[in-house]
Amino acid sequence: MRILLLGGTSEIGLAVLSAMDLPKEAEVVLAGRDRQRMEAAERTLACQVETLAYDATDVASHQAFADSVCAAGVPDVVIAAAGILIPQSRAEAEVPLAAAMIQTNFTGLVTTLLAFGGHLKARGSGTIVVLSSVAAVRPRRFNSVYGAAKAGLDAFARGYADSLHGSGVRLLLVRPGFVIGRMTAGMKAAPLATTPEKVGAAVAAALSSPDDGKDRTVWVPRALVGLAAVMSLVPRPLWRRLDS
Repeated sequence: MRILLLGGTSEIGLAVLSAMDLPKEAEVVLAGRDRQRMEAAERTLACQVETLAYDATDVASHQAFADSVCAAGVPDVVIAAAGILIPQSRAEAEVPLAAAMIQTNFTGLVTTLLAFGGHLKARGSGTIVVLSSVAAVRPRRFNSVYGAAKAGLDAFARGYADSLHGSGVRLLLVRPGFVIGRMTAGMKAAPLATTPEKVGAAVAAALSSPDDGKDRTVWVPRALVGLAAVMSLVPRPLWRRLDS
């Protein structure tokens, strides 16, 4: 098995790899910008690991990057976990930071997944895992840029999953709630908060289940399904008061 983790230092992505309990002969490719952290992550994995430089914002390089990775073997699983979280106040005060968050969390992942998706479709098999967020369901005013980027990625994933139907390639869309970890350090945990380990376990379980052709959306925790349904129905005037 060959697995590519886009966002090679992602706590959730690495938790997925850990939960998959990979055999020693498995091949993992960690792709990201922080070589030092990826090398540290490499030492925690008991299988074969390669680290590669990858920048989600460098969209012009993504096709060549995918071609290069796939020349050594098309991944069986591609995990899209690259992402950054910049506080809304900073994104509003420094708009280039807002652009960087959108490019990293949305635009760059779309172009990268399209590039790898072409290789997976040509082979006729494989799984793409897209880490979305409950924030994609209804962005709030304190996270409107982050929520918008996740909403865009979520919409792409749903549409792309439909286009992949019948190709032999499946797409898992993962919608965690508030994840307690490095990215959210210092922030107040929201209701139904979860951890990278719990998200990793849920994704690993979904990966090991057979592809039955049904909707493959993974909510972590599962109770978020009901909460998301309620969120979508709250009138905007009330939503603004709840959001204050």
